[in-house]
This record gives sequence, structure tokens and C-alpha cells, in this order.
Amino acid sequence: MNLRLVEVYLPQEKSQLFEELIAEYSSLGVWQKKLENNQLEFKILLSSGEVEPLIDCLVGKFKDIKDFRLLLLPVEASLPRLESSENSVGLPDAPTRINREEIYTNVASSVHFSWTQISLLLLSSSIAAVGLVRGSEAVIIGAMVLAPLLKPNMALAVATILGDFTLALRTIRVGVIGIIIPIVFSILIGLLSPISPDLPEIAIRTKLTLADIVVALASGAAAAISLTAGEISSIVGVMVSVALLPPLVTWGMLMGSGEWQPAIGAMLLLIANIASLNLAAIATLLLQDLRPTGWWQNIKAKKLIKIATGAWIMLLAVLIGVIFVLKYKGG
Repeated sequence: MNLRLVEVYLPQEKSQLFEELIAEYSSLGVWQKKLENNQLEFKILLSSGEVEPLIDCLVGKFKDIKDFRLLLLPVEASLPRLESSENSVGLPDAPTRINREEIYTNVASSVHFSWTQISLLLLSSSIAAVGLVRGSEAVIIGAMVLAPLLKPNMALAVATILGDFTLALRTIRVGVIGIIIPIVFSILIGLLSPISPDLPEIAIRTKLTLADIVVALASGAAAAISLTAGEISSIVGVMVSVALLPPLVTWGMLMGSGEWQPAIGAMLLLIANIASLNLAAIATLLLQDLRPTGWWQNIKAKKLIKIATGAWIMLLAVLIGVIFVLKYKGG
């Protein structure tokens, strides 16, 4: 059982109201401590699935109180051990996920740019370039694991679902910079050492197929599930399956080499991967019932979801049309 500890700080006069509210939830333990300045500290132990409705309730009731503060902490272990239903036969009624605030914090904290991010982009791009030229899949996979390109896309999907325009704009800005740095670096490689589009690992990334879109859609859904389940161990596999860096580096190197037609193919593959990843992530988050708090946030979220899904679907429709046109001309 995944546990969370919720710490709440309130004025003493709100103690009775708090106890009435908390009685409506299935907590595993509630502790109270008197602090200085007429303050009370409450600690509530509960399963991760119970956290989101509790937080929504408490924030809705106490957010305007001056000294109100709520902290959410993970629980690594609890002794004596709690009885768990994990050994019972059968699946749970609905997929479980970590609460909205944890998901938001996880993605929002990754949407920034630093020298570490720039270094990782440059290093992963150089590793990918070597792997593409030498035809080494292992080296290319290593570059995909290093490249910090997945989380900005996940952050954009979460921002869309929660109607957070500020986070969405910040994510787009970071994402664009994350594309510009590898593309400029790869163009320089192509200018200094022209690359043949006939190299095996280069050639397969200059042709967009329906299979590529299917893989990207599945990867986007897997990334969203990993994010909402808090399964960090599966993120590495998702990074490899998404495959954003190899077509990006291929695009840049071919442009630098003056190979414009195959470069356009690599660009289309990159765009298809980004669009499919975001569309599948949005759909998966919706199915997992990730929603913002408050009616105004819900209105903004619905508007942003319509805009984003419409844009991604139209983009994919155009790319699928391009696939069939090229297939018709070639066949």
C-alpha cells in the first residue's frame, strides 16, 4: 500500500471544523499537536488514493485563512505494518494514480533550463550523432536515455489537462529551446563532416510510416501511466521508445550536409513523434480522471484541451495524408 502523510497547520479555533471534515475520509491515523502562537499541527496518514479528495476539501475550506498551510510527504515505511489488500485476488475497480499535486510538482519542477540541461543536450546529441553514423543501436539508446526531452512533453500534457496556461507557455519555451540546441549542434556536425543519407541508422529515420505514429502513441500513453503511477523505474524504457532525439539529430546533420529531401523526412518523423506523444498523454490523463480544482480552472482546462487536442489531431491527420501521398507516388 502506498502511503502519504498530510501535515496541516491551522489556528486552534478551526480545530472542531477540521475534525468534522477529516471524519468523512478513510484515514489510517490522525495526530494532533499544539504549537506556539495559537497554532495546531495535524498529521494524517492515509493511502495515496485518498489524498486528492482530502486535499481538495481542506484547501477549499481553509485556503483563505492566514496561517493555513498543508504539506504532503511520502511515507517510505510504517511500523507496525498495516494490513494490505494487495495479496487479494483480482484487479482493483479502477486504475490507481498518485494525487494531482504530486503529478503537478513532478512535471513543473522539470520545466526549467540550466547549464546541466544544456550539457545533457549537447552530450546526448554528440553520442546520438556517433551512434547514427556508426550504425550502433546501443549507442543511440544511450543517447536517448540521457536526453532531457520527455519531461517537457509530459509537463505540456499535464498543463493542458489542468488548464495551466502559465505552465503550458513555460513548457513550450523550454521545449523549443530543447530542440534548437541539438538541431544547431547537429547542423554544425553536418557542415564539418557531411553525412550520407544512405547510412542504415540515418536512412530509417528519414521515412515516416504509420508504424512510427502507432509506436509514438503507445509511448505517450505509457509515459503518462508511468508519470501518474509514480513508476520511476519504467521512465527509462519510455525514453527509449519515444525516440525524439535520433530524428532530431538526423534532421540537423542532414541539413548541415545539404541533404534537404531526407532532412525533411527526419523532420516529419520528429513532428509525428511529438504530436503523437502529447495526444496520447492527454487522452491517458483524461481517462485517469486527472482534473483541476475549481469551476474556473475547469473552464480554462476544457478550453485548453479542445485547442491542444484539435491541433495535435489536425497535425497528425496532415502527416498521415503525407504518408499516403508518398506511398501512392512511390508505388
